Amino acid sequence: MALDKAHWRELFSEVVTSGLCTGCAACVVACPHDVLDYESANGVYRPWHLDIDGGREGCTHGDKGCTMCTRACPRFRNWEAEIDTHRLGRERHDEEVFGVGDVLLARATDLEVRDGSQDGGFVSALLIYALEHDVIDAALVSGLEGDGTSWLAQPCVARTREDVMASAGSRYTYSANLLAYQNAVEGGAERIALVGMGCMASAPGVMQVRKAGKIARRLSLTVGLLCSKTFDDAIFEELFQARYGIARAQIVKMNIKGIFQIWTRDGAFHEIPLKEAHAFTREGCLHCPDFAAEHADISTGGIGAFGDWTLVIVRTEQGRDLLGHLVAAGAIETRPGDDDPGAVALLHKLARVSRARWPEGAVPGPRRLPLTLHG
Repeated sequence: MALDKAHWRELFSEVVTSGLCTGCAACVVACPHDVLDYESANGVYRPWHLDIDGGREGCTHGDKGCTMCTRACPRFRNWEAEIDTHRLGRERHDEEVFGVGDVLLARATDLEVRDGSQDGGFVSALLIYALEHDVIDAALVSGLEGDGTSWLAQPCVARTREDVMASAGSRYTYSANLLAYQNAVEGGAERIALVGMGCMASAPGVMQVRKAGKIARRLSLTVGLLCSKTFDDAIFEELFQARYGIARAQIVKMNIKGIFQIWTRDGAFHEIPLKEAHAFTREGCLHCPDFAAEHADISTGGIGAFGDWTLVIVRTEQGRDLLGHLVAAGAIETRPGDDDPGAVALLHKLARVSRARWPEGAVPGPRRLPLTLHG
């Protein structure tokens, strides 16, 4: 079926139940008829169709011509080449295994922001600047449920510096941040930043190129997070608690630097081999080819040797313009990416590994690049 006629029936078979669905929730947010919902309990992280208007596999609105769910899906058919061309002006070259963009290192100059965030606080500094200088009205981010001791990640809206700092830090379980979109709109936001991993970072681009209406216009800035995988919530009880005696309520900070690092309220520091966490990999990550959040305006991650600097990939003119304003305002300081050649090499390596996950039977785009470049 042609793309301009494909709807939930095709999305259900080609993405949701084929293993390609990352659980980003773009289809749920874009649905104008409220017949799609999202299941995050028990490690599902997938959209589902309400048992009305067509049932689980069909959609009567789609039969009548509604195609919003497929227009919003960043894994439906030839998504990568479409977004590359629309967002970046061209398809990537073979050597651009992590996508199009310039690599640098950056960190917040405000020590409160830097110390209260992860890996240099660049993302926090960017969001605070964008909110306080009328670049955006709100940002879709992940936070923690309640007082944070449950370590249950949930989508939320940041509208102030305080909101940004409350959501700072890394969670390695999944949060479909797009689900906070309606909350942002109801609060009056028209220019909305989306912060998320590659699976989410491709959603605004595909919505824009496939003309998915107001939501495509409102998602005006995308900040991507480098991500190899996220983990099912069961990792807390079945690994951290059962094997290492670390209760989730005692955890104050987590990080991954080739090993799972956990800080607890008693001041202790724990290291857990990353290979022990692999069994808890979220299903939606198994075939995701996008480590480097390739369709964000700016992609970020803490994979370098310098723990207080963020590796940054500037991808679009909008991203370059915003970065220039951040530097001019003194909100961040930067260094060349070549100052940390190990981080750049790791960026290439992890991007290759992720791209090799894309199934051979799916559209060939993510697998067409050489997987042996850069050593």
